[in-house]
Amino acid sequence: MIHTKTFIATLVAGFALASASQACEVTLRSAETHPDGYPTVVGVKAMGKMLEQKTNGKYCVEVFHSAQLGEEKDTIEQTQFGVIDLDRVSLGPFNNIIEVTQIPSLPYIFRSVDHMHKVLDGPIGQEILAEFANHDLIGLAFYDAGSRSFYNSQKPIKSMDDLKGMKIRVMQSDVFVDMVNAVGGNATPMPYGEVYSSIQTGVIDGAENNWPSYDTSGHFEVAKYYTLDQHLMVPEVLVMSKKTWEKLSADEQKAVMESAKASVAAQRASWAAKEKVSEDKVRAAGSQIITDIDKGPFIEAMKPVYAKYVKSPKLKSLVERIQATK
Repeated sequence: MIHTKTFIATLVAGFALASASQACEVTLRSAETHPDGYPTVVGVKAMGKMLEQKTNGKYCVEVFHSAQLGEEKDTIEQTQFGVIDLDRVSLGPFNNIIEVTQIPSLPYIFRSVDHMHKVLDGPIGQEILAEFANHDLIGLAFYDAGSRSFYNSQKPIKSMDDLKGMKIRVMQSDVFVDMVNAVGGNATPMPYGEVYSSIQTGVIDGAENNWPSYDTSGHFEVAKYYTLDQHLMVPEVLVMSKKTWEKLSADEQKAVMESAKASVAAQRASWAAKEKVSEDKVRAAGSQIITDIDKGPFIEAMKPVYAKYVKSPKLKSLVERIQATK
């Protein structure tokens, strides 16, 4: 269910936007949890500019960044209901909704960023995006989110033994919960916006995320130990409400899809630059970066996770095809 306060905030924002944006005939509302200037925000804004050009100013996109429309779980539901038009979300929260999204969210499924791009830019990526249509959403494009690693407030993590018993925040995804539990941690699902205070007050010991999120969230201020185990490369996904999509003409749908695909290059460029800036910032702030780690035991520990989630012939084939992509 949509939280009442979030629903009202969305409607109020929509009315305010309608009066403020008279230049376009239609302004599409896009939800985003990250702050303004974050690479995913850059990507969606680039998509909006291209859409405006392609439709001769008929359509604009307004990005409500910094979780103005709610946390990801809420915005997914609102987008399904058509209250929000566009939503940029990590693939993780979709794991419990769209089964096939569990595969790109598996630990160590991608060998490198280049491997991930080849998979997501090809037919496999399109097959995954197509699945969203069965859940009142239209999958438009994948964005980069880098590699995710563990960070905490207690001590350097150099092995699985160091993780034992640590309360680690994860996305509200069964795959993420099982991943952390498999390496000895105590997985604690919670919304992204609650992580800082939870680490600060000792509710949890740490979390796992990429360089820019570790930086822009301020988590590095309360969790000084960052271990580059790079266990996940979970892509972000840009989706449109199916209700909004079905109101568009065929030409307008084409313009939306083309604009979304074209925005990927802008988002990736912004991501690469942001990763470097964020890494330099947290290192300068005194975060202890642990790079001397043997990933072998971590990868081995993931076998039960794969066994649990990769059961059907369809999913097994998908894993094989991803692993076979060169």
